[in-house]
Amino acid sequence: MTLPTPLHVINEGLAFLLELAALAVLACWGWQTTENTAARLLLAVAAPTAAAVLWGLFAAPKARIPVRLAGVLAVKVLVFGAAAAALHAMGLHGWATVFAVVAAVNTVLATLDRNALMHRAA
Repeated sequence: MTLPTPLHVINEGLAFLLELAALAVLACWGWQTTENTAARLLLAVAAPTAAAVLWGLFAAPKARIPVRLAGVLAVKVLVFGAAAAALHAMGLHGWATVFAVVAAVNTVLATLDRNALMHRAA
């Protein structure tokens, strides 16, 4: 299934916004997790940094370590799942559900679109 060009562009833009939102959510979660200022700062920096490094290594379009589709999807599930879990842990249950559903639909559409483009090019 190849997405029409306007939908492809919108879906790719949404993917980027979801990635940024996941990093922001992980930072907020880290800050709210404890009352100790040093621990708050550490978690607020470490959680999104770990997610960004993992994403850059394995899931980014120009990943440093190319992996098969299953590996890319595993990283996306891990990062987006962590963000949804963080929202839930912060008491934002509805937002957690919305984030998880939007990320899942976006990832499925992007995967189907990329696979269709690869098969058409081959």
